[in-house]
Amino acid sequence: MICKVCNQKAKQIFTAQILNKYDIKYFHCENCGFIQTEEPYWLNEAYAESINISDTGYMQRNLILSQKLTILLALFFDKNKVFLDYAGGYGVFVRMMRDIGFDFYWDDKYTANLFARGFEYNKQPIEAITTFESFEHFVNPLEEIEKMLMFSKNIIFSTELLPQPIPDPEAWWYYGLDYGQHISFYSFKTFQFIAKKYNLNYANLGCLHLLTEQKVSNLKLKILKFSKFGLHKFLQKQFKSKTWEDYLKMSTRK
Repeated sequence: MICKVCNQKAKQIFTAQILNKYDIKYFHCENCGFIQTEEPYWLNEAYAESINISDTGYMQRNLILSQKLTILLALFFDKNKVFLDYAGGYGVFVRMMRDIGFDFYWDDKYTANLFARGFEYNKQPIEAITTFESFEHFVNPLEEIEKMLMFSKNIIFSTELLPQPIPDPEAWWYYGLDYGQHISFYSFKTFQFIAKKYNLNYANLGCLHLLTEQKVSNLKLKILKFSKFGLHKFLQKQFKSKTWEDYLKMSTRK
C-alpha cells in the first residue's frame, strides 16, 4: 500500500478487528512514520453517530483546551482577529471561546452545531484554525491539511502521537477499535515531514500540536504549562465576553 502522507511504500504490520466484526489491515511507512488502515470501507457504519458513545472525555477535553488556547492565542497570535474551529463537533469549544471573548466560528460537515448556532464559518479571513481530535479521522490527511491551509497558515490541533515502539492493537486505546473512526496515526517524524512539505514550522506540546508560519520557540511554548496555575484566568481579564453580545445578536435575528 502507498503511504497517504509521503507517497512511499507502506508495509503491513498487523491486522486488528474493528467494530467487533471487520478484520482490518494496518500499514506503516518507515519513511515518514505514518500508520494508516486499509481503505476504510466501514466508515458509514462507524459514523452512524459522529461523536462516539465511548468519548466520555468530550466535555473535559473542551474545558482544558479552552484554558490552554486562551494562553496560546493571547500570547502568540493576534487575539483580536477571527478564529475557526474546523471539524468543530457540537460547537462546545466555539461557545466556550466566545464566552471568554475570542471571535471564534464553527465548521463541521458531519456533526450538528448545537451550541454555536449562528456562528457558522462564512468565509471571514482567519488568523488561526483549531481542530481537535480530527487528524486521526482523516481518510486523506494531506487533502484535509491543504483545505485548512487555504484559510490560514496557522493550524493548532490535537491528536495522540504514536508511541515507540509501535504498540500492538490491544495495547493502545487510541486505535479506537470499538468504534472504528480512527484510521490515521502520526509520529513526530510524520509531522516534521508535513511541516517541511508545506514550508511550515512544527511544534509538539504533548497531545497538542502546532503547524505555523512563524516559528514559536519551545521555551515560550512551555508557558502553556502555567494553565495549571491559573494563567488563563489572568489573561481572560483582558477580554470582554461575547455571551451577552451574542445573545442580543441572535435574539434579534430573523
